[in-house]
Amino acid sequence: MFYFSLKNNNIVHLPQVPDLAIYIPNFITQKEEDEIVKHVNKAPLPKWTQLSHRRLQNWGGIPHPKGMIAEEIPGWLQKYINQVSSYNVFEKEKLPNHVLINEYLPGQGIMAHSDGPLFHPIVTTISCGSHTLLDFYKRVNSTEQHQPDLKFSFLLERRSLFILQGDLYHNYLHSIAETDTDVVTKSVIKNLNICGERFSEGQTLKRGIRLSLTIRHVPKTSKLKLKIG
Repeated sequence: MFYFSLKNNNIVHLPQVPDLAIYIPNFITQKEEDEIVKHVNKAPLPKWTQLSHRRLQNWGGIPHPKGMIAEEIPGWLQKYINQVSSYNVFEKEKLPNHVLINEYLPGQGIMAHSDGPLFHPIVTTISCGSHTLLDFYKRVNSTEQHQPDLKFSFLLERRSLFILQGDLYHNYLHSIAETDTDVVTKSVIKNLNICGERFSEGQTLKRGIRLSLTIRHVPKTSKLKLKIG
């Protein structure tokens, strides 16, 4: 796997994990993080979709197998799409056109899943408000019901950018455990050496309210673009 560390502009190769994941600490500033939180929290209530374990917002449209009816993305959010796109991880014909914002309260998470065929297989995520631990499991082609084995994890710090693509997108599932705290385990968390902060073995990290901005390209869209006031 390689990571590009914005802090010292170097590429770090790590063993025992798939290729083509990128982690950038301090991708946005504290002021930009505050700006994102403010805009998300002042969104009108109908913009929120309430799920059983979290709530979320869709910007740019709602992805659907028959095609996403495109909506105009507001300027405050387009700013961060442009920042992510400046790293040239997306092809010019497949620039991001959708942002999913998930709100995770302490103790909330998401079950092991893959993002699937509705999206171009590159996922970029900005974390705001709190860290989280993103766990990865090898995809098993089996009809048997069993608990997948944890292969490794990434510590996503607040204000960081994480880019998931290639083998990690196609052949692994990812999840966030439903817990209030995370314990630093160096043998499991693979990006500790390039995190913005320093962490020690066995350290307990308390979660706060986290907003994740998942920025992606939806290939199948309608030609009609709606402008939402």
